[in-house]
Amino acid sequence: MLVNSEQNTPIVITTWDFVNSTITAWNILKQGGFSLDAIERGTSVCEEQQCDGTVGFGGSPDENGETTLDALIMDGRTMNVGAVGALRRIKSAASVARCVLEHTKHSILVGELATQFAEQMGFHEESLTTPDSKRIWLRWYYRNQCQPNFWMDVTPDPNKFCGPYSKLELRQRTDHWMPMKVDRHNHDTIGMVVIDRKGDVAAGTSTNGAKFKIPGRIGDSPIPGAGAYADNSVGGAAATGDGDIMLRFLPSFLAVEEMRRGKTPTQAARVAINRIATYYPDFIGAVIAVNIDGDYGAACHGLVDVPFPFVVQSITMDKYKVENVNCSWPLN
Repeated sequence: MLVNSEQNTPIVITTWDFVNSTITAWNILKQGGFSLDAIERGTSVCEEQQCDGTVGFGGSPDENGETTLDALIMDGRTMNVGAVGALRRIKSAASVARCVLEHTKHSILVGELATQFAEQMGFHEESLTTPDSKRIWLRWYYRNQCQPNFWMDVTPDPNKFCGPYSKLELRQRTDHWMPMKVDRHNHDTIGMVVIDRKGDVAAGTSTNGAKFKIPGRIGDSPIPGAGAYADNSVGGAAATGDGDIMLRFLPSFLAVEEMRRGKTPTQAARVAINRIATYYPDFIGAVIAVNIDGDYGAACHGLVDVPFPFVVQSITMDKYKVENVNCSWPLN
């Protein structure tokens, strides 16, 4: 049985208002379970429940109408990572990532060969397409002429026509590009950080990626230090949002390093968000962070007047708490 201490641990913190995942992870922790189990099971619940249509099967079809999955689990005790990217026809992406962590000397497996690995690990292959995801794709392709999409400097004009595309010659290219408009319903990720009663930190993510992405694309979620990061000596962090932009700045790693330098979790998350916003003022995203004492915080950008929600439960709470953070920028 767990007992109270001066520290606010064990603790679980989860992006967005994914309450059921938080409760599931917490139930493992309060029974004395391990952080890696809490991360795997907590994120798996979101996969099964298809959180916001952006996690798990049947959501965010790519240009070919197929749903593929990205997931990551990081062990802050060993600094080991298991991740999968563009995983096809396997529903349990977080559990496959756990197998990469525990049964290989690699860190990331991707695409069709990640599917073959999952089958060797005993996972069942099945379609990730549902009537809803098929309907979403058909509307995008036939009614909206493949708008919006992620192509640029190609012909035919991707702002008007579907592909296939070929690249433009250098002299024909545009001088600038406009980012594709994203919001929480096409770039959500469940990101989770957990500290168990032994003080072991783990972090993880799961997502079906950007809606109508170019096939083969992976975002920040399966990239260590981008989607999530954990270090037993400091704490952990996780990110959500426009992965193509956010992964370039390793915001989860940066937040952990800022906590190492003495910043609070809120301050650390703000540093990570501000770094990105300096270069991409229109990006949408958020970072959650927690240190080894169980202090936690978050920062976000681009949701305009809508606050960013995240869920927390710790040893000092009788029930989970949904927190909200303002997304105004710059963050001081």
